[in-house]
Amino acid sequence: MKKSITIVLASDSHMARAPLEYVRRAHPEADYFLYCGDSELPRQAMEGWAAVRGNNDSYGEYPEELILKIGGHQIYMTHGHMDMIWHKYDQLAAKAKRKGCDICCFGHTHVYYDGELNGVRMLNPGSMRYNRDRSPSCYMLVTLDGSNVCVQRKNLPEGLGQF
Repeated sequence: MKKSITIVLASDSHMARAPLEYVRRAHPEADYFLYCGDSELPRQAMEGWAAVRGNNDSYGEYPEELILKIGGHQIYMTHGHMDMIWHKYDQLAAKAKRKGCDICCFGHTHVYYDGELNGVRMLNPGSMRYNRDRSPSCYMLVTLDGSNVCVQRKNLPEGLGQF
């Protein structure tokens, strides 16, 4: 029997390395580390992370999007800044669906979100640096167990991700 798959999903650390290092140490059991853009760090600083380019990533070393097949799911990963108007996620869900994906991982808004639109599970881990809704800096743990997708918000220790 295949075990469940654990994914650490993060975004928007904006030059802060400590939150990224903390998460890697806190979750050695994770099967995947996915990053939805705006690290503002060179690729070598993101070793071990599958990462996409955010609107503040100027290195040009990251793809605009990734499609990953993990545990029977097709995952569309993007920062989202090119596919959302006024932070409405329907355009992003439609794009993920057109690409044959059932999960969409994105960042940019600095607001944690877990919902479903048009048959696509929409996951935004919030920001590792600061959240615009004034909630604590955070990331997401995603567990895939067959068709089940379980999500947990994980807040960073106080002060770790703050300016």
